[in-house]
Amino acid sequence: MAQPLVKKDDDRDDEMDYSPFMGIEKGAVLQEARVFNDPQLDARRCSQVITKLLYLLNQGEAFTKVEATEVFFSVTKLFQSKDIGLRRMVYLIIKELSPSADEVIIVTSSLMKDMNSRTDMYRANAIRVLCRITDGTLLTQIERYLKQAIVDKNPVVASAALVSGIHLLQTNPEIVKRWSNEVQEAVQSRAALVQFHALALLHQIRQNDRLAVSKLVTSLTKGSVRSPLAQCLLIRYTSQVIRESGISQTGDRPFYDYLESCLRHKAEMVIFEAARAITELNGVTTRELTPAITVLQLFLSSSKPVLRFAAVRTLNKVAMTHPMAVTNCNIDMESLISDQNRSIATLAITTLLKTGNESSIDRLMKQITNFMSDIADEFKIVVVEAIRSLCLKFPLKYRSLMNFLSNILREEGGFEYKKAIVDSIVILIRDIPDAKEGGLLHLCEFIEDCEFTYLSTQILHFLGNEGPKTSDPSKYIRYIYNRVILENATVRASAVSTLAKFGALVDSLKPRIFVLLKRCLFDSDDEVRDRATLYLNTLGGDGAVVETDEEVKEFLFGSLDVPLTNLETSLKNYEPSEEAFDIHSVPKEVKSQPLAEKKAPGKKPTGLSAPPVAPTSTVDAYERLLSSIPEFASYGKLFKSSAPVELTEAETEYAVNVVKHIFDSHIVFQYNCTNTIPEQLLENVSVIVDASEAEEFSEVASKPLKSLPYDTPGQTFVAFERPEGVPAVGKFSNTLRFIVKEVDPSTGEAEDDGVEDEYQLEDLEVVSADYMLKVGVSNFRNAWESLGADCEKIDEYGLGPMEGLTEAVNAVISLLGMQPCEGTEVVPSNSRSHTCLLSGLYIGNVKVLVRLSFGVGGPKEVAMKLSVRSEDISVSDAIHEIVASG
Repeated sequence: MAQPLVKKDDDRDDEMDYSPFMGIEKGAVLQEARVFNDPQLDARRCSQVITKLLYLLNQGEAFTKVEATEVFFSVTKLFQSKDIGLRRMVYLIIKELSPSADEVIIVTSSLMKDMNSRTDMYRANAIRVLCRITDGTLLTQIERYLKQAIVDKNPVVASAALVSGIHLLQTNPEIVKRWSNEVQEAVQSRAALVQFHALALLHQIRQNDRLAVSKLVTSLTKGSVRSPLAQCLLIRYTSQVIRESGISQTGDRPFYDYLESCLRHKAEMVIFEAARAITELNGVTTRELTPAITVLQLFLSSSKPVLRFAAVRTLNKVAMTHPMAVTNCNIDMESLISDQNRSIATLAITTLLKTGNESSIDRLMKQITNFMSDIADEFKIVVVEAIRSLCLKFPLKYRSLMNFLSNILREEGGFEYKKAIVDSIVILIRDIPDAKEGGLLHLCEFIEDCEFTYLSTQILHFLGNEGPKTSDPSKYIRYIYNRVILENATVRASAVSTLAKFGALVDSLKPRIFVLLKRCLFDSDDEVRDRATLYLNTLGGDGAVVETDEEVKEFLFGSLDVPLTNLETSLKNYEPSEEAFDIHSVPKEVKSQPLAEKKAPGKKPTGLSAPPVAPTSTVDAYERLLSSIPEFASYGKLFKSSAPVELTEAETEYAVNVVKHIFDSHIVFQYNCTNTIPEQLLENVSVIVDASEAEEFSEVASKPLKSLPYDTPGQTFVAFERPEGVPAVGKFSNTLRFIVKEVDPSTGEAEDDGVEDEYQLEDLEVVSADYMLKVGVSNFRNAWESLGADCEKIDEYGLGPMEGLTEAVNAVISLLGMQPCEGTEVVPSNSRSHTCLLSGLYIGNVKVLVRLSFGVGGPKEVAMKLSVRSEDISVSDAIHEIVASG
């Protein structure tokens, strides 16, 4: 009989992710809801249907107004049933449907009847539902019953009334504040939850009066709170009073004494809460930390994993500011390295690395070595970073720590983990001179088996800078040249550059480097051959004319101080001649390249032949450019720059695109212009902008372009002022105006006289999405909860007939200009409902999160529920205005 049981358990493990509600459709469930109208009610079946409806609602399914109303009216008929389980489900569905003021009247009498029932379960739930769906007028009528419920003998009823008061305080604070006497009485209750909820409500009532909060905490710390939950809450309020009042930790300190007395409480949760509160006090001394550290040390040996985790996490935080105070716990934490819970073990190790002394490092490394193979990469990265800090703290121990990093570098692991180890070794080499040679050898040995091209090239680059400065540079040449023979083209090209750096800095190695570089001339890759040829000529191989040592070093090790895009354009325009290309002729101002993009789509360089990514972002480059123009320097920090918008068709005589730069109260249009006619030179180039369809904008500045030769991109600018804080929108008509001069093809000289001409460009629109920056969040749910409901606004919209939910989702995302999160922009095929999550940063750097719930009603009719949370209620309103007007 034992075998089938084991099999059943195994099957259950395989089906852990199975949900009985998977794949249910809203339409089918609404059809099932007709069972609520049956003359003979089936309580069990009705409960199942309500459970499905609640599931859909909590999954973000959008119910239209008609659907919600029909369900609500059907549910109200279930009050005639005497089944207690069904009645509880009815309470839940009414709360979730949140009926309107007109509909509330229908259930008010039933709920008020239940609120005065002899059945305590009915009373408690009826109170919760009434307080959830009622408005201020009805609340005044039932206030007397709520006050009685707060001091009711049944703790379930009292807690329901108190929790309802906490929620009502957000909408009807004046009414709830009148309950202070009853809430004060409930704080003295013997029921643990009642005391907890009463204390929470009493604190919220007084939270805006700092003196009242201080008096409340003072009175309750004298011993009237018995509930462990309430006492944890009181400890937090006490810490808050200490922080806000700036009470000195010397002399008479009743609040600190209360926290310390809680360390001797019977309940473990109270002890931990008090210990954590003491460790987080501002300016706490080592002496004051001692009792808290002592109880946390006892928790380290607890049989309960949650206590061990809580204690070691708190000690880990303390070790950042008071490492010596945690030293006494090191022996206990060493025993946690082998803990089955890997989170506990990782925290224990990182804490030990912060608090350990020089003599314990070797023993600690042996323990960590066995531990590393059992944890995930994200935990390993934390350990590596802690080891790096420890090595910088005790530089004399670099050898054992470097060997440890070298050993784990050869083990299995992902890119981020290996990159963390390589970065740590590089930092140690730079900061600890004695570690240089050994560290470089460890890196050389690693790249022999490295599967990550990026890490290999970075190591080779670092080796080229540091290797020639060691006492015996020749020992690295073998490792470098092996990369030329065995690796892919990208790594081979990097290895060639590294060899050249050794040849430039180490004279004794130059003949050997010449031989190796000559072998590279027969490589199959163009980039490798070109680099080898360039470096041979630069270093003076084969009797070539060599530059001075300073010029060679500057070429190999110097930084490039011109934008790579400008250098690429200048090199393309350079025609071979006796005069060598002069890098000083490359403009340092950032320029766009619309022509290059049009002329050669699909001819983008790949591998190492592609220019490296610029060290600064596009926004930073734009900001430098705009701040260098006096007319725009006073506009403040650039909030956002749009992608280029094409204003001309492809293959026209003039190519123009525009970038919209958004500031707090200005918008600057950067027109990127290219003359594609070889026989013409354009001068005094400007864009005339007609803002008659953008009434909220007024032109304040413009910067024309003096000259626009053939195939050389240039910019002209026009700036507008707009109302600050208002997402002004409008349409702008654009006309390119210039003086055209004919150019003699044989001489390249332009005529003295020119003709004024114009070229009509496409219209440009400033839309609401221009004021939103796409910023993603790693965990939408946590971000949503952290913003809270204070600045939340919810409304429903009919989007009209659409081909499907995908069209609706894409339309709203495009309208708002926000970043879709967690892949919710993808709508499953044949889905009739969908939830999309968006995040962004509104102008003024206000964080915004949006939850969109779509549903298909009639023939292709799409309805949407829009929930917005932000750091400013006016921004939440603005998002709704954008959708309403869009």
